[in-house]
Amino acid sequence: MKTNAGRFFEDYRVGDVITHAVPRTVKMGERALYHALYPARHALYSSDIFAQDCGLPFSPLDDLIAFHVVFGKTVPDVSLNAVANLGYAEGRWLRPVWPGDTLRSESTVIGVKENSNGQSGVVYVRSVGLNQHGEAVLEYVRWVMVRKRDFASAAPVAVVPELVKVVEPGALVIPQDLDFTRYNFALAGEPHRMRDYAVGEVIDHVDGITIEEAEHMMATRLWQNTAKVHFDATQRADGKRLIYGGHVISLARALSFNGLANAQMLVALNAGAHANPCFAGDTVRAWSQVLDKAETAAPGVGAIRLRLVATKGAAGALRGADGKYLPEVLLDLDYWALMPL
Repeated sequence: MKTNAGRFFEDYRVGDVITHAVPRTVKMGERALYHALYPARHALYSSDIFAQDCGLPFSPLDDLIAFHVVFGKTVPDVSLNAVANLGYAEGRWLRPVWPGDTLRSESTVIGVKENSNGQSGVVYVRSVGLNQHGEAVLEYVRWVMVRKRDFASAAPVAVVPELVKVVEPGALVIPQDLDFTRYNFALAGEPHRMRDYAVGEVIDHVDGITIEEAEHMMATRLWQNTAKVHFDATQRADGKRLIYGGHVISLARALSFNGLANAQMLVALNAGAHANPCFAGDTVRAWSQVLDKAETAAPGVGAIRLRLVATKGAAGALRGADGKYLPEVLLDLDYWALMPL
């Protein structure tokens, strides 16, 4: 048989190393399409001149372009037969991705645990994105619920990895020569620097975006994400295509510009959960909460830890009295970004 039906839960073994096909060279076309699909407008990823004033040779590609490309490469081997992508941890952007770089992905299976229904299980992988020089540009852990091929097959020995809850500020990788001492707040779009934000502060990003069916499928194809649940309406009992979780992440990040225009570069992904499914027709709104702040060794550069929530509901509403996510909450993302001190 020459076609690939994808891996099922029982095909994974802890310690397996998977080299994903196919390498991809990313250029300005990816940026243009990214900025068309999402209202992305952070200055460092929009202007060579702005980036040069911040010490970089020119503007790198958006950090979430790197994430989507690296993620998309893993799908045929990790989540083609997924029920859902459940969460993220220990993510770090390790170096900028420049137009013309060629990216590829590798993953190591670090955990497996069958679900109690015997029909699926959770697979944990640590994935890394590499450029044409073999240098790591991004790493993260994610866990995915994957269907079983044979419900009667024996459950593997459960291995659930211990993951750190937060990437420590000292482990953040700051791009070489980044310098915010000449940062132009007028051109960036807002006057607020890190000292203007208080830990615990909640920021309502005000705007909303209604997701369209064709738009999310175009985005998912752009990142070469082939997971069946995003395209094939027969994969779910309700006959709906599931919106790719990364699409929601990029929408929420773009919406966060209103209130966090100076949170320029993502440098770590501490944790993330796709709390509830998202479908075409849903209107996505976003709010953030400041969780922590730290200085870095780079001139004028601070690190701000933020919770980013995508929701169909109100700002600040996250969990019910039972401790579970409210049904209108779509995404709960904990990340570090770089911001002028």
